[in-house]
Amino acid sequence: MASLHESTLKTDVSAELLIAHIVQIHASVCKLESLRPSKQVNTLFTHLVKLCIPSSSIDITALPEETQLIRQSLITLCGKAAGLLELEFSTFLSKLPQPLHNLSLFPYYENYVELANLEYKILSDNGVAQPNKVGFIGSGPLPLSTLMLATHHMKSTCFDNFDIDESANAAARQLVASDNELQRRVKFHTQDVMEVRDKLGEYDCIFLAALVGMNKVEKVKILGHVRKYMKEGGTLLVRSVKGARAFLYPVVEEEALLGFEVLTIFHPTNEVINSIILARKPVV
Repeated sequence: MASLHESTLKTDVSAELLIAHIVQIHASVCKLESLRPSKQVNTLFTHLVKLCIPSSSIDITALPEETQLIRQSLITLCGKAAGLLELEFSTFLSKLPQPLHNLSLFPYYENYVELANLEYKILSDNGVAQPNKVGFIGSGPLPLSTLMLATHHMKSTCFDNFDIDESANAAARQLVASDNELQRRVKFHTQDVMEVRDKLGEYDCIFLAALVGMNKVEKVKILGHVRKYMKEGGTLLVRSVKGARAFLYPVVEEEALLGFEVLTIFHPTNEVINSIILARKPVV
């Protein structure tokens, strides 16, 4: 039985008004010539995030088809914009004398610190404090989650990071190359997770980033693949969202984790956007 933790509802904007604002932002984003970091891009996405973060009674599943299409489009656009922002900062940081000492220059650094603290606490509470080997699927050009965990929480753990984009991995490798100890423990692989098989069985814990599997069908397919090849007794940490935050990232429903034992589900109500689902592959 999954344990569900939720804080008291703080702010509840009417669904109609919220959706009207979101649709307006989507229209503005679609008119942009580029999603590369700029004052206009940053302003629009910051406004979107601020709209979506407060607790809301909005039922994503009940949205009309037209709004669902806009939601799916926004998730894709947010993913592209976030990737470009991370790539720019990763490249910039790598040119500094001590790049890993300047990670806090990234505008969402504190969110990653809080997310790593939260995920580590959930893992520790479920007996996964110091895994020998972790697989992180969807690490990106600025792998802050891996860096936070490897530096502050899992100081002897080895991390294999998977991303489908070689340019993202090249930027991430360059960043980690500035620290010999981290470079020894943190590796990057350019591979589609659906092509990773036996190697998934090496990990005590696997992280699935929020944007790996951009819709329900893709997410279910990936989760089934990971479950098939990961080790029995291994844990899987999946990032999801709840409420209006589903305009930023895909939602992972508990039924998508067929064949897993769901250990806990946590929905933050602060600036940390992602919900956390921790599951275990049963030992047969």
